[in-house]
Amino acid sequence: MAIYPKSENDRRVTGNMLQSIVANIFQGCGMSDADAALLTETLVHADLRGVHSHGVIRVPDYVAKLTEQGVDPRGRPAVVSERAGAIVVNSGNSMGQIGGTFAMQRAIKKARETGIAFAAVGGSNHCGALDWCTMMAVREDMIGLAGTNALPTMAPWGGIDKIVGINPISIAFPAASGRHFVLDFAFGATAHGKIRVYQQKGSPVPEGWAFDVDGNPTTDAGRALLGLIQPIGGHKGVGLGMAVGMLSSLLSGAAYGPELGNMIDGPKAGLDGHFFIAINISHFEDPVRFKHRVDRVLDDVHASRHRTDVERLFTPGEIEAEIFLRHEIDGIVLSAETITGIMSAAQKVGVDASVLLLS
Repeated sequence: MAIYPKSENDRRVTGNMLQSIVANIFQGCGMSDADAALLTETLVHADLRGVHSHGVIRVPDYVAKLTEQGVDPRGRPAVVSERAGAIVVNSGNSMGQIGGTFAMQRAIKKARETGIAFAAVGGSNHCGALDWCTMMAVREDMIGLAGTNALPTMAPWGGIDKIVGINPISIAFPAASGRHFVLDFAFGATAHGKIRVYQQKGSPVPEGWAFDVDGNPTTDAGRALLGLIQPIGGHKGVGLGMAVGMLSSLLSGAAYGPELGNMIDGPKAGLDGHFFIAINISHFEDPVRFKHRVDRVLDDVHASRHRTDVERLFTPGEIEAEIFLRHEIDGIVLSAETITGIMSAAQKVGVDASVLLLS
């Protein structure tokens, strides 16, 4: 995960305060109370885990989607077809977190019967941090997998045309200790939202994150936003990104790559696609034994040797879990720019968010 630059204007806000204010904003966009609360919870979940690129920094963008850009605030996901463990869901042009949660719930329910269920989702929009859905499976003693397409921000290896998304994937395994293995990453060296955080703070992005419009490496956040995200692992990252994008799109009829839109004009509402997989451990192995073995795998990492300049080895999701605990106690650190964005979004839909200025 990214370690964001700090600013003296950063503020700490409690998760409960954010939940209340942001839910009111989404209600002001026409969402039902339940959907507004769910969408807000997914964003606050990301911020609590320190993944601010997928947290409440998204509120202004989401308000624009719901009020100006064609996303249906009352959109209802529905099952199009269900054959054995194969489920096709139309998200009804709802926000992706609404359709994604619905689809993973259906996959979990079906996996109790079939052992494995794959939900292909079309008719959707931006779905936020994928670990929200994979951790749903973990809580049911299942392995969760999820993937989504994304606006194209990468080029084929050696190219300069944006035709490949960073197309994130998440995989989560339950552990007996509760220290679950939670992998959530994209096939770009970073996410577009993370570059925006650096731009907000006026800081350069780390080397290896981005190319400029001509395909040259850059650390300038502004040039990076106009240019290309670098893939992880060179051509391998591009290939994996393409694979996840196709899994997210082609099975449900959703848009792929440039069909979805672009970073200048934005996405086309209701064309996004995702996939969600639930694997019922009990159909393969005793869940208790399985989860203890996951613990041993993670313990092997902690017990292994590390370089002298490294203080500690972490397993996927461990840093985020520790940040979550700190943020629950101390509050979430938000930039002044993020708070200003929330205030502006609130004003747009007639919601009073002035309490944020008193935090």
